[in-house]
Amino acid sequence: MTNDATRASSSADTSARRRPALEIAVTSAAGAVTARDGGADRVELCSALELGGVTPSQGLVEAAVATGVPVHALVRCRPGGFAYDADELDVMVREIRALVRSGVAGVVVGALREDGSLDVDALRWFVEAALDAAAPRHRVAGPQDVAEVPPRGVGSARVPGVSPLEPRTLESLPLEPRTLEPRTLEPRPLEITVHRAVDRAADPVAAVTALAGLGVTRVLTSGGSSTVGAGLASGVLPRLVEVAGDVQVMAGGGVQLGDVPALVAAGVDAVHLSAKRARAVRASSSRSGTTVSLGTEASTDSWFETDHDLVRAARHALDQA
Repeated sequence: MTNDATRASSSADTSARRRPALEIAVTSAAGAVTARDGGADRVELCSALELGGVTPSQGLVEAAVATGVPVHALVRCRPGGFAYDADELDVMVREIRALVRSGVAGVVVGALREDGSLDVDALRWFVEAALDAAAPRHRVAGPQDVAEVPPRGVGSARVPGVSPLEPRTLESLPLEPRTLEPRTLEPRPLEITVHRAVDRAADPVAAVTALAGLGVTRVLTSGGSSTVGAGLASGVLPRLVEVAGDVQVMAGGGVQLGDVPALVAAGVDAVHLSAKRARAVRASSSRSGTTVSLGTEASTDSWFETDHDLVRAARHALDQA
Protein backbone atom coordinates (compact mmCIF):
# COMPACT_ATOMS: atom_id res chain seq x y z
CA MET A 1 0.00 0.00 0.00
CA THR A 2 1.22 3.47 -0.82
CA ASN A 3 0.98 5.80 2.15
CA ASP A 4 1.33 9.58 2.34
CA ALA A 5 4.96 9.34 3.39
CA THR A 6 5.81 7.16 0.39
CA ARG A 7 4.03 9.53 -1.96
CA ALA A 8 5.84 12.51 -0.41
CA SER A 9 9.20 10.75 -0.80
CA SER A 10 8.46 9.89 -4.43
CA SER A 11 7.43 13.48 -5.11
CA ALA A 12 10.61 14.80 -3.52
CA ASP A 13 12.75 12.43 -5.61
CA THR A 14 11.03 13.55 -8.77
CA SER A 15 11.38 17.25 -7.99
CA ALA A 16 15.03 16.79 -7.00
CA ARG A 17 15.85 15.25 -10.35
CA ARG A 18 17.75 17.60 -12.59
CA ARG A 19 16.14 18.39 -15.90
CA PRO A 20 18.12 17.08 -18.85
CA ALA A 21 20.44 19.73 -20.24
CA LEU A 22 20.18 20.97 -23.81
CA GLU A 23 23.40 21.24 -25.82
CA ILE A 24 23.44 22.74 -29.30
CA ALA A 25 26.24 22.12 -31.80
CA VAL A 26 27.20 25.43 -33.41
CA THR A 27 29.82 26.62 -35.88
CA SER A 28 29.77 30.37 -35.28
CA ALA A 29 29.49 33.04 -32.61
CA ALA A 30 26.10 33.96 -34.10
CA GLY A 31 25.04 30.34 -33.62
CA ALA A 32 26.16 30.49 -29.99
CA VAL A 33 23.98 33.56 -29.45
CA THR A 34 21.02 31.87 -31.13
CA ALA A 35 21.45 28.79 -28.96
CA ARG A 36 21.82 30.89 -25.82
CA ASP A 37 18.72 32.95 -26.54
CA GLY A 38 16.77 29.84 -27.47
CA GLY A 39 17.30 28.24 -24.08
CA ALA A 40 20.36 26.03 -24.58
CA ASP A 41 22.39 25.25 -21.47
CA ARG A 42 25.64 25.11 -23.40
CA VAL A 43 27.03 24.78 -26.92
CA GLU A 44 29.50 22.48 -28.57
CA LEU A 45 31.63 24.61 -30.86
CA CYS A 46 33.26 23.15 -33.95
CA SER A 47 34.08 23.88 -37.55
CA ALA A 48 33.14 21.85 -40.65
CA LEU A 49 30.01 20.33 -39.16
CA GLU A 50 29.29 18.74 -42.54
CA LEU A 51 32.45 16.63 -42.03
CA GLY A 52 31.47 15.58 -38.54
CA GLY A 53 33.22 18.57 -36.98
CA VAL A 54 36.86 19.55 -36.43
CA THR A 55 38.61 21.84 -33.96
CA PRO A 56 37.42 25.46 -34.26
CA SER A 57 39.88 28.30 -34.85
CA GLN A 58 41.26 30.45 -32.05
CA GLY A 59 39.36 33.51 -33.22
CA LEU A 60 36.09 31.62 -33.41
CA VAL A 61 36.58 30.24 -29.91
CA GLU A 62 37.26 33.68 -28.47
CA ALA A 63 34.20 35.14 -30.19
CA ALA A 64 31.95 32.32 -28.96
CA VAL A 65 33.26 32.52 -25.39
CA ALA A 66 32.51 36.27 -25.43
CA THR A 67 28.79 35.52 -25.94
CA GLY A 68 28.56 34.29 -22.37
CA VAL A 69 27.11 30.85 -23.10
CA PRO A 70 29.22 27.94 -21.79
CA VAL A 71 31.33 26.81 -24.74
CA HIS A 72 32.53 23.22 -25.08
CA ALA A 73 35.01 23.04 -27.93
CA LEU A 74 35.48 19.98 -30.10
CA VAL A 75 39.06 18.73 -30.35
CA ARG A 76 39.44 16.75 -33.56
CA CYS A 77 42.43 17.47 -35.79
CA ARG A 78 40.93 15.90 -38.92
CA PRO A 79 37.85 14.09 -40.21
CA GLY A 80 37.91 10.43 -41.18
CA GLY A 81 37.88 8.23 -38.10
CA PHE A 82 39.31 8.35 -34.60
CA ALA A 83 42.55 6.32 -34.61
CA TYR A 84 45.41 8.79 -34.32
CA ASP A 85 49.18 8.60 -34.61
CA ALA A 86 51.64 10.28 -32.25
CA ASP A 87 51.87 13.50 -34.27
CA GLU A 88 48.08 13.88 -34.38
CA LEU A 89 47.80 13.27 -30.65
CA ASP A 90 50.45 15.92 -30.03
CA VAL A 91 48.51 18.42 -32.16
CA MET A 92 45.30 17.76 -30.23
CA VAL A 93 47.03 18.15 -26.88
CA ARG A 94 48.28 21.55 -28.05
CA GLU A 95 44.76 22.42 -29.19
CA ILE A 96 43.33 21.41 -25.82
CA ARG A 97 45.73 23.69 -23.98
CA ALA A 98 44.98 26.64 -26.26
CA LEU A 99 41.22 26.11 -25.99
CA VAL A 100 41.23 25.89 -22.21
CA ARG A 101 43.37 29.02 -21.92
CA SER A 102 40.86 30.79 -24.17
CA GLY A 103 38.17 30.30 -21.55
CA VAL A 104 36.10 27.38 -22.79
CA ALA A 105 33.93 25.63 -20.22
CA GLY A 106 34.85 22.23 -21.55
CA VAL A 107 36.54 20.21 -24.27
CA VAL A 108 35.11 17.38 -26.34
CA VAL A 109 37.58 14.61 -27.11
CA GLY A 110 37.81 10.99 -28.15
CA ALA A 111 40.06 8.36 -29.69
CA LEU A 112 39.97 4.71 -30.67
CA ARG A 113 42.64 2.12 -31.28
CA GLU A 114 42.99 0.40 -34.62
CA ASP A 115 41.13 -2.63 -33.23
CA GLY A 116 38.10 -0.49 -32.43
CA SER A 117 38.60 -0.40 -28.67
CA LEU A 118 38.65 2.83 -26.68
CA ASP A 119 42.09 4.45 -26.68
CA VAL A 120 42.35 4.87 -22.93
CA ASP A 121 45.95 6.09 -23.09
CA ALA A 122 45.03 8.94 -25.45
CA LEU A 123 42.08 9.93 -23.27
CA ARG A 124 44.29 10.05 -20.17
CA TRP A 125 46.67 12.27 -22.12
CA PHE A 126 43.83 14.59 -23.17
CA VAL A 127 42.39 14.81 -19.66
CA GLU A 128 45.80 15.54 -18.15
CA ALA A 129 46.46 18.30 -20.67
CA ALA A 130 43.04 19.88 -20.09
CA LEU A 131 43.24 19.85 -16.31
CA ASP A 132 46.83 21.07 -16.36
CA ALA A 133 45.85 24.04 -18.53
CA ALA A 134 42.84 24.81 -16.33
CA ALA A 135 44.65 24.68 -13.00
CA PRO A 136 46.19 27.82 -11.47
CA ARG A 137 49.97 27.76 -11.35
CA HIS A 138 51.82 28.84 -8.21
CA ARG A 139 55.31 27.97 -9.35
CA VAL A 140 57.36 27.49 -12.47
CA ALA A 141 56.70 24.15 -14.14
CA GLY A 142 59.54 21.69 -13.74
CA PRO A 143 60.28 17.98 -13.85
CA GLN A 144 57.89 17.43 -10.96
CA ASP A 145 55.03 18.55 -13.20
CA VAL A 146 55.53 15.71 -15.65
CA ALA A 147 52.76 13.13 -15.30
CA GLU A 148 53.48 9.71 -16.68
CA VAL A 149 50.88 8.00 -18.85
CA PRO A 150 50.75 4.18 -18.76
CA PRO A 151 52.19 2.44 -21.83
CA ARG A 152 49.91 1.30 -24.63
CA GLY A 153 48.98 -2.34 -24.81
CA VAL A 154 49.02 -4.67 -27.79
CA GLY A 155 48.99 -2.84 -31.09
CA SER A 156 50.99 0.14 -29.89
CA ALA A 157 53.49 -0.26 -32.71
CA ARG A 158 51.14 1.65 -34.95
CA VAL A 159 52.33 4.86 -33.26
CA PRO A 160 55.61 5.97 -34.85
CA GLY A 161 58.44 6.05 -32.35
CA VAL A 162 56.39 4.61 -29.48
CA SER A 163 56.94 0.95 -28.65
CA PRO A 164 54.36 -1.12 -26.74
CA LEU A 165 56.50 -1.06 -23.61
CA GLU A 166 57.61 2.57 -23.76
CA PRO A 167 55.70 4.84 -21.33
CA ARG A 168 54.29 7.98 -22.88
CA THR A 169 54.92 11.00 -20.69
CA LEU A 170 53.91 14.61 -20.84
CA GLU A 171 57.55 15.66 -21.37
CA SER A 172 56.83 16.04 -25.07
CA LEU A 173 53.80 18.24 -24.49
CA PRO A 174 53.99 22.04 -24.79
CA LEU A 175 54.34 22.78 -21.10
CA GLU A 176 54.95 26.47 -20.60
CA PRO A 177 56.47 27.86 -17.40
CA ARG A 178 54.22 30.29 -15.59
CA THR A 179 55.20 32.73 -12.88
CA LEU A 180 53.20 33.29 -9.72
CA GLU A 181 50.16 35.48 -10.25
CA PRO A 182 49.77 38.53 -7.97
CA ARG A 183 46.59 36.99 -6.55
CA THR A 184 45.44 33.45 -5.89
CA LEU A 185 43.14 32.13 -8.58
CA GLU A 186 40.39 29.63 -7.90
CA PRO A 187 40.50 26.59 -10.19
CA ARG A 188 38.16 27.00 -13.11
CA PRO A 189 35.62 24.22 -13.43
CA LEU A 190 36.31 22.34 -16.62
CA GLU A 191 34.17 19.59 -18.10
CA ILE A 192 35.44 16.88 -20.41
CA THR A 193 33.10 15.15 -22.84
CA VAL A 194 33.98 12.04 -24.84
CA HIS A 195 32.35 12.32 -28.25
CA ARG A 196 30.70 9.82 -30.56
CA ALA A 197 33.90 7.93 -31.20
CA VAL A 198 32.30 5.46 -28.78
CA ASP A 199 29.56 4.84 -31.36
CA ARG A 200 32.23 3.72 -33.83
CA ALA A 201 33.83 1.42 -31.26
CA ALA A 202 33.78 -2.34 -31.82
CA ASP A 203 31.81 -2.61 -28.57
CA PRO A 204 30.13 0.66 -27.50
CA VAL A 205 29.10 -0.78 -24.14
CA ALA A 206 32.68 -1.78 -23.33
CA ALA A 207 33.92 1.63 -24.52
CA VAL A 208 31.57 3.54 -22.23
CA THR A 209 32.31 1.21 -19.32
CA ALA A 210 36.03 1.92 -19.79
CA LEU A 211 35.48 5.64 -19.15
CA ALA A 212 35.18 5.05 -15.40
CA GLY A 213 38.00 6.67 -13.44
CA LEU A 214 39.42 8.66 -16.37
CA GLY A 215 38.19 12.04 -15.12
CA VAL A 216 35.57 12.33 -17.85
CA THR A 217 32.41 14.32 -17.19
CA ARG A 218 30.11 12.88 -19.85
CA VAL A 219 29.86 10.86 -23.03
CA LEU A 220 27.98 11.86 -26.17
CA THR A 221 26.40 8.85 -27.84
CA SER A 222 23.64 7.65 -30.12
CA GLY A 223 23.80 4.15 -28.69
CA GLY A 224 26.17 2.77 -31.28
CA SER A 225 23.85 3.62 -34.16
CA SER A 226 23.58 6.38 -36.74
CA THR A 227 20.69 7.97 -34.82
CA VAL A 228 19.47 8.00 -31.25
CA GLY A 229 16.16 6.58 -32.44
CA ALA A 230 17.93 3.47 -33.68
CA GLY A 231 20.02 3.36 -30.49
CA LEU A 232 16.86 3.40 -28.41
CA ALA A 233 15.22 0.72 -30.54
CA SER A 234 18.24 -1.59 -30.29
CA GLY A 235 18.35 -1.21 -26.52
CA VAL A 236 22.01 -0.16 -26.60
CA LEU A 237 21.43 3.46 -25.58
CA PRO A 238 19.48 2.52 -22.40
CA ARG A 239 22.22 -0.03 -21.67
CA LEU A 240 24.87 2.69 -21.92
CA VAL A 241 22.95 4.73 -19.34
CA GLU A 242 23.12 1.71 -17.03
CA VAL A 243 26.87 1.09 -17.37
CA ALA A 244 28.03 4.73 -17.41
CA GLY A 245 28.16 5.04 -13.63
CA ASP A 246 29.18 8.56 -12.62
CA VAL A 247 29.76 9.56 -16.24
CA GLN A 248 26.81 11.54 -17.59
CA VAL A 249 25.18 10.26 -20.77
CA MET A 250 24.26 12.84 -23.40
CA ALA A 251 22.16 11.55 -26.28
CA GLY A 252 23.02 12.93 -29.70
CA GLY A 253 23.01 11.94 -33.34
CA GLY A 254 20.04 12.50 -35.62
CA VAL A 255 17.84 13.66 -32.74
CA GLN A 256 14.23 14.36 -33.68
CA LEU A 257 11.90 16.27 -31.39
CA GLY A 258 9.73 13.18 -31.16
CA ASP A 259 12.68 11.25 -29.65
CA VAL A 260 12.93 13.52 -26.62
CA PRO A 261 10.31 11.87 -24.34
CA ALA A 262 11.85 8.42 -24.88
CA LEU A 263 15.35 9.77 -24.29
CA VAL A 264 14.30 11.37 -21.02
CA ALA A 265 12.54 8.17 -20.00
CA ALA A 266 15.76 6.25 -20.73
CA GLY A 267 17.52 8.42 -18.14
CA VAL A 268 19.87 10.50 -20.27
CA ASP A 269 21.42 13.54 -18.59
CA ALA A 270 21.38 15.74 -21.69
CA VAL A 271 20.27 15.93 -25.29
CA HIS A 272 22.55 17.21 -28.06
CA LEU A 273 21.50 18.37 -31.50
CA SER A 274 22.65 20.79 -34.16
CA ALA A 275 19.24 22.47 -34.73
CA LYS A 276 20.60 23.65 -38.05
CA ARG A 277 19.31 24.86 -41.36
CA ALA A 278 21.17 25.18 -44.63
CA ARG A 279 21.90 28.54 -46.23
CA ALA A 280 22.89 28.81 -49.87
CA VAL A 281 25.37 31.17 -51.49
CA ARG A 282 23.62 34.05 -53.24
CA ALA A 283 23.57 33.72 -57.03
CA SER A 284 25.40 37.02 -57.42
CA SER A 285 28.43 35.61 -55.62
CA SER A 286 29.36 33.30 -58.50
CA ARG A 287 29.43 33.49 -62.27
CA SER A 288 26.15 32.51 -63.84
CA GLY A 289 26.17 28.99 -65.24
CA THR A 290 29.69 28.30 -63.99
CA THR A 291 30.66 25.75 -61.35
CA VAL A 292 34.20 25.95 -60.01
CA SER A 293 35.33 23.13 -57.75
CA LEU A 294 37.33 24.21 -54.71
CA GLY A 295 38.79 20.77 -54.20
CA THR A 296 36.51 19.36 -51.51
CA GLU A 297 33.70 16.86 -51.37
CA ALA A 298 31.75 19.11 -49.03
CA SER A 299 29.40 21.62 -50.59
CA THR A 300 30.99 24.98 -51.29
CA ASP A 301 27.68 26.64 -52.10
CA SER A 302 25.91 26.25 -48.77
CA TRP A 303 26.58 26.24 -45.07
CA PHE A 304 24.74 25.58 -41.83
CA GLU A 305 23.21 28.10 -39.47
CA THR A 306 21.64 27.54 -36.07
CA ASP A 307 17.85 27.81 -36.27
CA HIS A 308 16.29 29.70 -33.36
CA ASP A 309 12.91 28.02 -33.79
CA LEU A 310 14.43 24.55 -33.64
CA VAL A 311 16.38 25.42 -30.51
CA ARG A 312 13.24 26.75 -28.83
CA ALA A 313 11.29 23.66 -29.88
CA ALA A 314 13.96 21.38 -28.43
CA ARG A 315 13.98 23.34 -25.18
CA HIS A 316 10.20 23.10 -24.97
CA ALA A 317 10.26 19.36 -25.69
CA LEU A 318 12.77 18.77 -22.90
CA ASP A 319 10.86 20.90 -20.43
CA GLN A 320 7.66 19.03 -21.18
CA ALA A 321 9.11 15.51 -21.14
